[in-house]
Amino acid sequence: MLYIWFSVFTSVQKTISNEEIALIAYVAFFVVFIVVVFVMFFLIFQKRKNQLLIERVEQQQAFGEELIKTQQEIQEETFKHVGRELHDNVGQLLALASMQVKSAAKIVGEDAKSKVESASEILKETLTEVRALSKSLNSDMISNIGFDAAVANEIERLNKSGFFEADLNITGNRVSFENKKDEIILFRILQEFFSNTLKYAEAEHLIVHLNYIENHLDITVKDDGNGFDIDTAEAGSGLINMKKRAELINASYHMESQLKQGTTLNLSYPYRTA
Repeated sequence: MLYIWFSVFTSVQKTISNEEIALIAYVAFFVVFIVVVFVMFFLIFQKRKNQLLIERVEQQQAFGEELIKTQQEIQEETFKHVGRELHDNVGQLLALASMQVKSAAKIVGEDAKSKVESASEILKETLTEVRALSKSLNSDMISNIGFDAAVANEIERLNKSGFFEADLNITGNRVSFENKKDEIILFRILQEFFSNTLKYAEAEHLIVHLNYIENHLDITVKDDGNGFDIDTAEAGSGLINMKKRAELINASYHMESQLKQGTTLNLSYPYRTA
């Protein structure tokens, strides 16, 4: 009899143990399932969050690029208008004044003749300068004469200003730009550098080197002016515009400057077709 009760008790104990094991297994499976769901939800949430952040950054970059392009287009239209006004109106007035002064030189007395001839020469030089300036401002003219000629025209204009001596060196086989907008943007970057050199550098010499390579154009511009500390200097709109313009045409941009040792700009432009 005692043996029978012991057998029943052992059987019940085994049954209870199996139920407990099943319950524990069920609870463990449930917990694991909850954890897996939570981890998956968290990963999906993080992925979506990162995707939204990336999209926002891309939208901001696209907006920034469109803003720069719009500013560039507005600026080019303004330059074009001013260039046409200089060429068509101011240029015509100066040409007329020059002809009248030449006519006056024929009838004035000997005492005033030298002065009138001097005034005529000044008007002639002014007319040449105005026409050169109109070319550098008018983007249509830049596209027509080409990048090299536009840079050469600007170098000649700088030399005539008398503030410093400028030289242009061109090496490699010249490449005609298929993308005319890039040509204008590159030219505007150089113009900005020239302008900064005139206004701040107090330089004596400026050198521009255009090196045409098979897949890209390397541009180096260097002056021997005052220079500045790039790390501490506050970036003005001119420096910012130069860098942003380079980004628009996928050109690498690097500027170096040291106090009393001048400033150097290096650009590498990959030829683009669109």
